[in-house]
Amino acid sequence: MSLEMAVPLEVGLACRDLTKLRAFYETTLGFTFISEFVVPADKARAAGLCPEAYTVVRLQTSHGERIKLLARNTPPAAEVPGTWILDRPNANYLTFIIKDIDAAIAELLDAGIEFMTGEQRVEVRPGVFLAFCRDPEGNVLELVQYEDIGQYRPDLIKGAF
Repeated sequence: MSLEMAVPLEVGLACRDLTKLRAFYETTLGFTFISEFVVPADKARAAGLCPEAYTVVRLQTSHGERIKLLARNTPPAAEVPGTWILDRPNANYLTFIIKDIDAAIAELLDAGIEFMTGEQRVEVRPGVFLAFCRDPEGNVLELVQYEDIGQYRPDLIKGAF
């Protein structure tokens, strides 16, 4: 498969206490704040993350790697892992920001991979498309495509990836 990366790999970390975890990564580990936004409930459900809105905080290392801290805006009623990604304590996943999400989805479907988000990409924000699947061992993978990758990662040299 030709998973042509658009930018460096990112890791998403589901968390219960977004404020506390963000403070740890920023203050203790020295990560730089990049952005914070809320994904509305309809997009959160379509993405398979949780049934209501959730918040994403992006942080970056001095070398350009990024982590995403994700938290449900309303904690789940029980600590029992549910069907949503953000219901699982300590959930994490790898994010591949790629150039052609539709081609990647098609190739993975042909390889027998099932998608948690269905067989089509989900537009979670204008111009931002994603799809979640699991690798053969059950690890969650996120495929993301930005219509304007330069707007998302202006810190990277165009064409370097």
